[in-house]
Amino acid sequence: MSVIGRPLPRLDGRAKVLGQYAYAVDFALPGMLWGRIVRSPHAHARILRIDASSALQVPGVVAVV
Repeated sequence: MSVIGRPLPRLDGRAKVLGQYAYAVDFALPGMLWGRIVRSPHAHARILRIDASSALQVPGVVAVV
């Protein structure tokens, strides 16, 4: 009961403050791909079709899901 209601020191606090902490986005592995979500600007709209031909022509684009 000695820790309830009392602040505890953060074990990773110093590394985060000094910028030494490695977050998941800081890692890059060979062959790793990045994803991006594109949302519709229209609320409650129905998507009838998606033309991904122009996106697939951009260098570095591997797939459109």
